[in-house]
Amino acid sequence: MPQTKWFRIGYGLIVLLLIIYLASLVGFIFTPITIVIKTLFAPIILAGVIYYLLRPLVNLAALYMPRAVGILIIYLIFIGLITLVIFLIGPTLQQQVNSLVKNTPGIVNEIRDFTIALQENEYVSRFQQDELFSLEEISRDIADNLNAYLATLGSNLINVISAITGFVIILVIIPFVLFYMLKDGDRLSDQVLKFIPRQHEREGKSVLKDMDTALSSYIQGQIIVSVFVGVMIYIGFLIIGLEYSLVLALIAMFTNVIPFIGPFIGTIPSVIVAFFDRPIMALWVLLVVIIVQQIESNIISPQVMGKKLDVHPLTIILLLLVASKFAGLLGLLLAVPTYAISKVIVLHTIRFIKLRKVRVPDDTLY
Repeated sequence: MPQTKWFRIGYGLIVLLLIIYLASLVGFIFTPITIVIKTLFAPIILAGVIYYLLRPLVNLAALYMPRAVGILIIYLIFIGLITLVIFLIGPTLQQQVNSLVKNTPGIVNEIRDFTIALQENEYVSRFQQDELFSLEEISRDIADNLNAYLATLGSNLINVISAITGFVIILVIIPFVLFYMLKDGDRLSDQVLKFIPRQHEREGKSVLKDMDTALSSYIQGQIIVSVFVGVMIYIGFLIIGLEYSLVLALIAMFTNVIPFIGPFIGTIPSVIVAFFDRPIMALWVLLVVIIVQQIESNIISPQVMGKKLDVHPLTIILLLLVASKFAGLLGLLLAVPTYAISKVIVLHTIRFIKLRKVRVPDDTLY
């Protein structure tokens, strides 16, 4: 039997595919594991994000007091800040959300009327002579679907209660998960290194350190930058007098977390609302967004983000396209950091293989 490199690779692929096929025949064994992963995924991810935000504060507090006490004090401060923010923006946010939901059917009808008028334009009508598409039909379908969704939202009481219950359970679990992550998170690397042979321990520490640096810089930087963008856009919308300014600024803040395309997604609702208020208002909205994004990209991000993930913009676009197809919004949020961590692991693995081939002594690896 041939023993060349490519034949060995072929053997490995055949064995891998055979394992996957056999696993598919006993799917009932993996069903409980899948349920456990789906149940714990959201709390662990959210706790991990908050972990990287609070870890610098906990490390600072640990210099002056026991770590557990410092965590509890930071918890109280964090809860106090959240409560203060809710009291400050809660009534305004509730009022704007109620008003936006109430006026959404009217906005949808205005969009439909606009598209019908656009369809009657002689330049646009030329593209519809073959009746491959119809702006009127598309706008009517969008309006009908959105109005039907809003009409049935209140009737789906069981689904709403189930979603709220799941969210409350996650909120209850997260503080406990986060507490132990903040308290014992630094020991995790030592536990992982136990599975690595001692002669490769230094390389393993380097991989874990680079992964931790990539994750922390990305999460902390993205959230701080997104909060800045949300606050600045809210101030800009207040200055130009845009309706639903707080709701639209929050949308811009949350979508800004998505790399590269997030700011464009967050701008669309603001432009639509502004355009059907007054067309000139849409230009003012675009001006506000452009100014804020320029400040963010040229001043804030270079100071906050720290170590870059070193991912090419084209790679980001392709990652987001694929991730959105597989996992929707969650895929958009996790695609880039997952790629960055995978890149660190692959690069270190390749380096490790090269070092083993040349048989470099351990004391000269670094």
